[in-house]
Amino acid sequence: MEAGWVRQFKAERGAKAEHKATAPDTSVSWPRRYVWSAGLALLGGLILRLWMLEAFPQANGDAIIYGTIAKNLLLHGQFALTDGSGVVHPTLIRLPGYPFFLAMCFRLFGLDNYNAVAGLQTGMELGACVLLADFVRRVATPRAGVNTLWLSALCPFTAVYTSAPLTESLTFDMICVAIWALERCLSARGEAGGRFAWGWLLLFAGAISYAAIVRPDGALLAVALWPTLIFSRPGGVGLAAALRPALFCALLSILPFVAWTVRNWQAFHVFEPLAPRYANDPGEDPHRGWQRWVKTWCLDFTCTTEIYWNVPDGVAAFDDLPVTAPNPAFDSPQQEEETLALFDEYNRDYEITPAMDARFEALAKERATAHPLRTWMLLPLGRLADMTLRPRVENLNIDLRWWEYWSHYSETRFSVAYGVLNLLLLQLGVAGFFYRPRLWPYMATYLALRCLLLLTIEAPETRYTLEFFPVIFALGGIKLERVVADTFRRGWRSAKP
Repeated sequence: MEAGWVRQFKAERGAKAEHKATAPDTSVSWPRRYVWSAGLALLGGLILRLWMLEAFPQANGDAIIYGTIAKNLLLHGQFALTDGSGVVHPTLIRLPGYPFFLAMCFRLFGLDNYNAVAGLQTGMELGACVLLADFVRRVATPRAGVNTLWLSALCPFTAVYTSAPLTESLTFDMICVAIWALERCLSARGEAGGRFAWGWLLLFAGAISYAAIVRPDGALLAVALWPTLIFSRPGGVGLAAALRPALFCALLSILPFVAWTVRNWQAFHVFEPLAPRYANDPGEDPHRGWQRWVKTWCLDFTCTTEIYWNVPDGVAAFDDLPVTAPNPAFDSPQQEEETLALFDEYNRDYEITPAMDARFEALAKERATAHPLRTWMLLPLGRLADMTLRPRVENLNIDLRWWEYWSHYSETRFSVAYGVLNLLLLQLGVAGFFYRPRLWPYMATYLALRCLLLLTIEAPETRYTLEFFPVIFALGGIKLERVVADTFRRGWRSAKP
């Protein structure tokens, strides 16, 4: 007579075999005819990124902040900035994910070796494109996966950021890794009759955690994708059985933030698990009145570059303010006079005093009360549209006022073409949702959450919507495959006698 554990083992093995027989096959390998196409896509992506590194070096602005923190980590063992007099000050205005990445690069390749950083980011991003393509292969077809690889490897909007010592490239990578690892985790769990594949789960946890420790808004990736571990469980798996590994994943994901929060409490005696909204250290005035006033008129990226980024510490030109609909900076002669007076006072020493900030606050309240629809709905939607649809020429040698055709004919034409390309990619991605591939509700949730967050931004920047593109590439690859298939099908039917 068989022992009880033997009967249980045979029953589990039989259930697993039955499930594998009925589960969808997601392990189809890459057909050989697609390997050459994938190789050409990667070669083209490498050439594009190397050319952009040579043509558009970008070690400036925020890159200098990240680089300074990284060097202070290596030279002084402190997460700190260096002021104009050379004194090192602890800081919390940036999360530690990217400065630690830069510190690792500087340790391996030498201080300030941003070319090595760009090279490493290039290799990592092309690898992420491969993972994204493999995700699409598993949820759709190999042809759709190759399409995704071509879209992601040759997209100039994401490629240009590999040459920038900024968080965008690593964030792109983590989104791709998270989506790929999540699908592998779910598929392996289905093949194992409900048991988790802990290796894939750990990789998924690491990706969503690092995405959040690189950028505060990276936490949206976890918010959107983590519920999949519970709600996409196989039939017969109870809530408790799915909840245990999901909670373990959540615990692993928040551990870095526990350490970061403890560090901030010890250094500044403040509770800060992420990074301040206005990138200010404790004791620094974020000028909330100024921020709220900007929110009542700032609509496009030129407002951000010409005014918002210059304040404080730089010249704010009154003549650069918009004066016509849909986003005038003042609605009456009295507001114009008060605004001019504030700008004149500010430009004397490039500082916003508490009294000035209070006057900006009063202007913001007056304008918001008089035009609530414009302030709380139309302008936020307009800023989101500007970040999403604007030609992405911010890192190129292109005038940001690209629409002024009389000033630069060729730049205007190029910018329009860039904008059309951006629009085509977005249309492909949105159309791909209609085919409802696996995980599409969670990818849609991620995009929706990110849009809601961007509606709160005072000053738009097109780079804030780069995180859309992993999803756009994946769904766009699926849509392209269907378009090509439908085209050939119609051609075949019309060719029949």
